[in-house]
Amino acid sequence: MNPSDYRKTPEALSRLTDAQYRVTQEDGTEPPFRNPYWNNHDPGIYVDVVSGQPLFSSTDKYDSGTGWPSFTRPIDPEAVTTKTDRSLWMARTEVRSSGADSHLGHVFDDGPRDAGGLRYCMNSAALRFIPASDLEREGYGAYRRLFTDGETTTDTDPTTQNQEHAS
Repeated sequence: MNPSDYRKTPEALSRLTDAQYRVTQEDGTEPPFRNPYWNNHDPGIYVDVVSGQPLFSSTDKYDSGTGWPSFTRPIDPEAVTTKTDRSLWMARTEVRSSGADSHLGHVFDDGPRDAGGLRYCMNSAALRFIPASDLEREGYGAYRRLFTDGETTTDTDPTTQNQEHAS
């Protein structure tokens, strides 16, 4: 995956809802427990709502109790960038998509220890969910192997990656 393949365009921005624009372009945050993906347990991947860049997999999603979708890691470490955010009188680590530079949320070090200890706390408004059953039709067929039973690897290449744990 090449992040430069996923760019922000005027056409993409014009398709965003007010909430999606506020979150991704103005570094906003949506309300907890009142967003579409916080309690989504279906298999699939989450992509940047602006560019379509694959960001997270349901195989790495877990219930953090915060009311936002939380993941232990991105699909590919190169899919996201981080920077220090001091907007709330404290230092937090902001997460942005590497291709379109969309604000996604924040990463914290209070995630499941057995999965690396990170909690990528994302805004549903920054994401679009692609169900596993629609991956090929939506152009994300390379990620089908994430949802194949019986194989496990920690490789981050989407053409070879498989994981046992589910959301």
